Amino acid sequence: MNSLAARLALVLASTAVLSGQIADNVLLVVNRGSQLSGRIAEYYQFRRHIPAANICRIDIKEEEEISRTEYDHQIAAPIAQCLHKGHLEEKILYIVTTSGVPLKIQGHGGPTGDAAAVDSELSLLYSDMRGQPHALPSGIRNPFFGKIGQRFRHPDFPMYLVTRLAGYDFADVKVIIDRALVARNRGKFVIDAQKGGDPEGDRWLRETVQAIPRDRVVVDDSTEVLYNQTDVIGYASWGSNDPNRKQRHLGFRWLPGAIMTEYVSTNGRTFARPPDDWAFGKEFGGSGQSLTADYIHDGATGASGHVYEPYLQLTPRPNILLPAYYRGRNLAESYYLAIPVLSWMNIVVGDPLCTLGSP
Repeated sequence: MNSLAARLALVLASTAVLSGQIADNVLLVVNRGSQLSGRIAEYYQFRRHIPAANICRIDIKEEEEISRTEYDHQIAAPIAQCLHKGHLEEKILYIVTTSGVPLKIQGHGGPTGDAAAVDSELSLLYSDMRGQPHALPSGIRNPFFGKIGQRFRHPDFPMYLVTRLAGYDFADVKVIIDRALVARNRGKFVIDAQKGGDPEGDRWLRETVQAIPRDRVVVDDSTEVLYNQTDVIGYASWGSNDPNRKQRHLGFRWLPGAIMTEYVSTNGRTFARPPDDWAFGKEFGGSGQSLTADYIHDGATGASGHVYEPYLQLTPRPNILLPAYYRGRNLAESYYLAIPVLSWMNIVVGDPLCTLGSP
């Protein structure tokens, strides 16, 4: 075991469950302009017993991509008002957006650009409300990144953890909410390594294997693709960037609470449903790459994605994400521990309170 993997395993093994994990800590965002958003919010509020005071209603067009001005005035400002009016700034740790709330903000791409995911921008709303709004271009250091031994709380970490309840339709989202409530710490973490041609990404996958007990891991570092795995609770791979992966669907049997991540540039670009015969390499939603929404539709309870090109260095680190989740961190905290920057391209899909509990 190399030194980084050893340190991760030691800290995770000695750390109790540190998550808040109560409904009072969740702000649920509903777009009054979207019937789907309303249905999802109503169901999630009922299932998780979210207080009525923690429901924030905004008014914006039901489109996936919006301008920076629309984000500032029709999303960020009214959500800040909800938090301030309800005296919720400190109590809220997690913000949950819903299908029908815009997904991404138009702008220039690249390291000096200002394009970003709506959810990643919202993660900085806590610090924005307490001082000057964060500067652009996008890509602000995540203060929670890698803090695997620390509890997420305010003001220690001046940010919100933002996740999205989204899928191809209401049925997909209803099921991920239901699965989150019955998650248990069992099953296999499937790691499909050494497929993308970048040694650093492969190293993070190998470190993931070393940080989880061997009897809980299925790993392959050959050119073969791992299809048709059963009892899957976690998954990490190169996705459609693996040149040997030809099938859109993996054929996995996912357990309730299962999460995934992959090194794919635009897998969160849309939640519109492609045709049944769509395949990798054929453009859909501006790209031919794999789709985060497919994993949700196929049975995953949580997933990561990117609305525009994030670059490998700024994708979620599986060697932090999956061990943290295995050790009992909730879904939101596990993902944000693993995401290096905010005001960027990352999205997290799922119920933030979902947890496997301690192993």
